[in-house]
Amino acid sequence: MTSERTQAYGRVVRTLDDVGATKLHKDEQIAIREFADTLIFASTPEEARETVLEVDALGERLVASGRWTEERAAELVRDIVACGPLAPVG
Repeated sequence: MTSERTQAYGRVVRTLDDVGATKLHKDEQIAIREFADTLIFASTPEEARETVLEVDALGERLVASGRWTEERAAELVRDIVACGPLAPVG
């Protein structure tokens, strides 16, 4: 685990604390916490791949619901993915 991963985890937790109740349904809050937990403890990209796909899908749903802008949802997705062992792409 790296300091970058733990910092990303902290950003996810702060997002949940700051906007969780107003911008996220309870099941979305739980899923985000579970995604971040799964990724922070994953040691290989293979362990993280399925979760990353689920995180991307959640980001798309948040935008489609009209509750999140594309930019804000992308930031959340980046923070969650950064909790894991995958190198950023692009």
